[in-house]
Amino acid sequence: MRTTLTLEADVAAQLERLRKSRKTTLKQLVNEALRAGLRQMAAPRARRRPYRTPAADLGRCLVDSLDNIAEVLAIAEGEDHK
Repeated sequence: MRTTLTLEADVAAQLERLRKSRKTTLKQLVNEALRAGLRQMAAPRARRRPYRTPAADLGRCLVDSLDNIAEVLAIAEGEDHK
């Protein structure tokens, strides 16, 4: 099959480097790359285990109530928090 492809500059540069290093034709290299990419795209995705955030004990709360913001800031930042 004959077709025309418009390659982006970075893809063309990579193909040209590979073509020179493997001493092959552009046609063979493009076909090999497409086969590898199509195999990868058609393969079922590997299932990944969901990440679990580990729990950490932060100790007891230093204030009785968070209702009084001024008191919480005074404890956390010192009396000169204003």
